[in-house]
Amino acid sequence: MKGLLMVHTGEGKGKTTAALGLALRAFGAGLKILILQFIKGGQNYGELDAIKILEKIPDFQGKIKIKQCGIGFTSKGDFSEHKKFAQETLNFAEKEILSGEWDLIILDEINYAVKFGLITEEEIFSLIKKRPPNLHLLLTGRDALSEIIEIADLVTEMKLIKHPFQKGIKAQQGIEF
Repeated sequence: MKGLLMVHTGEGKGKTTAALGLALRAFGAGLKILILQFIKGGQNYGELDAIKILEKIPDFQGKIKIKQCGIGFTSKGDFSEHKKFAQETLNFAEKEILSGEWDLIILDEINYAVKFGLITEEEIFSLIKKRPPNLHLLLTGRDALSEIIEIADLVTEMKLIKHPFQKGIKAQQGIEF
């Protein structure tokens, strides 16, 4: 198996949702999947509950692991706490990438972590270079670096056409979280 470098980016909704769909497909094909959610934390997203339910199935146990690694996000204020968590997540991701335990690792919202300076461009490129040749790696989040898009094997851009938020409709459980 040749590991692919994949990117889900763009202004539209669906980057994480598509990544979770890929995880489900990979699980069905017998792959082991790790999902590390940069930035996300402090809120119970539907995917966390779904994984908890699936973990009760004997054949499922340990084949998909999901971990929130952030404290939630705001675009205002002091980023020092966010940066601390992002650095810890980056270190954990590197350890897991090198572990040989996983077939697919999803680094959810890592592109945002780079955009907001929580991790550096050099750090993300270093992480990508350390990836074993048989490991699939998926990076999600808006504003993916053009250099990452250039070296990726698969890039999907989610384009915003219409969103309920534009009509004042609040985020819906099971759809946005």
